[in-house]
Amino acid sequence: MKKLFAITVMFLACHVQAAEKLYFFTEQFPPYHMTLDGSLFAHNAEDITGLCTQMVKRLAQEVPYEVKIKLRNWSSGLDRVKRKANHGIFCTVRNEERENWFEWVGPLTNTGWALFAKPGSGIKLDSLADAKQYEIGGYKDDVRTKYLQDNGFNVSVITEDALNPRRLELGQIDLWISDELVGPYTASDAGDIDVENVLTFKTVPLYLAINKDTDKKIVEALQKAARKLMEDGSFRSIENIYGR
Repeated sequence: MKKLFAITVMFLACHVQAAEKLYFFTEQFPPYHMTLDGSLFAHNAEDITGLCTQMVKRLAQEVPYEVKIKLRNWSSGLDRVKRKANHGIFCTVRNEERENWFEWVGPLTNTGWALFAKPGSGIKLDSLADAKQYEIGGYKDDVRTKYLQDNGFNVSVITEDALNPRRLELGQIDLWISDELVGPYTASDAGDIDVENVLTFKTVPLYLAINKDTDKKIVEALQKAARKLMEDGSFRSIENIYGR
């Protein structure tokens, strides 16, 4: 009887653990995370790919939880993850403002912050300080945009980053703040627009951020899995696919 009771308890414990569902949000930000058809929303993981997405999918294989991945605009996903336990957002920068909002898993990979200009603009930057004389396009709730604003740069902010390459082409902005890998993808998707990287000025690690009210055992399991995948080269292999 005692043996049967122990088996029953173990079964129920495993069932409860397996029943845990995690909801991870991301945005259209190729090549880190993107839909297969280029749309700005996706409800199912099989419709979403990219460097960070592949890392998170691989991470999900290492933990005993059901993981749902959805793609939304960044502000919407960020708001939901800040309010709900068992929710996360990827890949995101860990900075002072966000530190206490989340539990952090990673780092998974890095981002190179870059300023892009219209080809033939004649803009040459030797340092970030040289960009203070220009109007720079950014987008709402983006950490790069906020970094420039906090440091006194002239930033024109909109809600959809996909519109910034066209603004650059039309001369509505002088520079555009993006990621060194993302910029050319976004510009191409915006209508085969050419952009020129005139300065990569900062390299920053990227994380999976988890709501603070999530059970600590879940966060610990995710971090343990991330550490394993970093050490065994799995994450590095995914980076190599995307040219990093």
